[in-house]
Amino acid sequence: MADTACALRALVVDDASMDRDRIAEILRRAGWQVGTAVSGRDALERARAERPNIIFMDIVMPEMDGFEACRRLAEDPRTRAIPVVFVSTKSQRADQLWARMQGGKDLIGKPYTASQLLDALKHAV
Repeated sequence: MADTACALRALVVDDASMDRDRIAEILRRAGWQVGTAVSGRDALERARAERPNIIFMDIVMPEMDGFEACRRLAEDPRTRAIPVVFVSTKSQRADQLWARMQGGKDLIGKPYTASQLLDALKHAV
């Protein structure tokens, strides 16, 4: 999907290492370069420094949840154009609506499949 001259970069944000590593591996197999972060606060720093093409972010995390991080990304001119796809156990209809109101492009419920993540890439980037 991506070549080394113009590699696509994703940032995966989740405080649970198993989910963070699984999402990162799925994206790497699809040809993406992947960075990771463990909290919303960490995600803000990494997004500003690395300027990924997309962010996959959990909602429930310590320090700063994914919703707040998404709002802050949208307020910053350096990061406002980066699409955020939430990946969370909070995936009821109300959560879906709230995720979009916070600036998210999509919300994928846990457990998720590789095809759900790859479909989100197609629609968000």
